[in-house]
Amino acid sequence: MFGRKKDEPQSPVNVQPVEQASESPDGRKSGPTPKRSAQQANRQRPLVPTDRKAAKEAERQQRIEAQNRLRIANETGDERYLMPRDKGEQKRYTRNFIDARWMFGEFMMFIILAFLVVSLVFQKNLQVQMFVQLALWVVIALIILEAIFTSIVLKRRLVAKFGHMERGVRMYAAMRGMQFRKLRLPKPQVARGAKID
Repeated sequence: MFGRKKDEPQSPVNVQPVEQASESPDGRKSGPTPKRSAQQANRQRPLVPTDRKAAKEAERQQRIEAQNRLRIANETGDERYLMPRDKGEQKRYTRNFIDARWMFGEFMMFIILAFLVVSLVFQKNLQVQMFVQLALWVVIALIILEAIFTSIVLKRRLVAKFGHMERGVRMYAAMRGMQFRKLRLPKPQVARGAKID
């Protein structure tokens, strides 16, 4: 009744292929916008590269470049390529504060090595052994006291300059203070005795 007659010919539907939209030189669209599925299909990359040798070589080159950038940053103090533990204004100030001072803790390894040599040479002499043990405990106590005093002074400086002290800066300063100056990374950027504001 309301349906189409069976003998009525159906009109063919013209399906036009979707073309990718392109812009004319004056910036106006000259075609339809492609569907999202078509855009996603164009952006898809294979999970496993077709040329594994080339992919490994590219990955190796990227790793070498990252290592070179980190090495240069450790030498120059460039914040962009430093490791996350060394980034930040307070970390940089802490490094300069420690590097400008003479720290007793940085000679700890040499002192312990000297005590070890003495204890091996005079291992049969009980008095020397007792003296070495006592001296070792004195050195450890001095290093701990120096670290506490340094952290107190550093906290005052950081609060005065930045308004607060970030978490982990105290331990960062203590660990840097116990490293020999020439072995510190990032390398010191200030001379000993320099005034740090």
